[in-house]
Amino acid sequence: MRIISGKLKGRRLAAPADGRIRPTTDKVKEAIFSMIAGWLDETSVCIDLFCGTGNLGLEAISRGAKTVYFCDNHRESLSLAKSNVHHCGVEDQAVLMLGDYDASLKRIDQKADVIFLDPPYRETLVPRCMKSIAECQVLAPEGIIVAEHSKDDPLPDEICGFEIIKERKYGTILVTIYGYPHEEEK
Repeated sequence: MRIISGKLKGRRLAAPADGRIRPTTDKVKEAIFSMIAGWLDETSVCIDLFCGTGNLGLEAISRGAKTVYFCDNHRESLSLAKSNVHHCGVEDQAVLMLGDYDASLKRIDQKADVIFLDPPYRETLVPRCMKSIAECQVLAPEGIIVAEHSKDDPLPDEICGFEIIKERKYGTILVTIYGYPHEEEK
């Protein structure tokens, strides 16, 4: 697992010792960042819910994001993310938060341009996370939600006022990008 592009390109990230954390593969990560290139710049605030190793959030920082909130409810995951943040030397751009997705979203006081959702598969967490995002009003008006999920668990065209902007399949994985209605594709 490595940073694919940007100022941290080539940095290897620490991976979990066991199979409890399922990091996004480099192939899917590259596809995600290709899909969201128009939404990510030097002013971007991102949230990496279920951050695990911090893989997606660190890629966002490498590609120019100003701030990333790394959130996870497992101490081991957050410790691994913290280690990877330190290894990359981007502590000043990272906010690490221990807690479940709902508690974490309620503590974030900035509007996010990009929210990464990569929860454990087969737990139907994406719709519940999107409900919390809507209730907390944490997504910026032009922001997007990037949901990674199993192709066996497709998501509806609309969830809690957010509509699908893009969707791509990579083997057994679906990447679905949501935004507010009538958001023009970038």
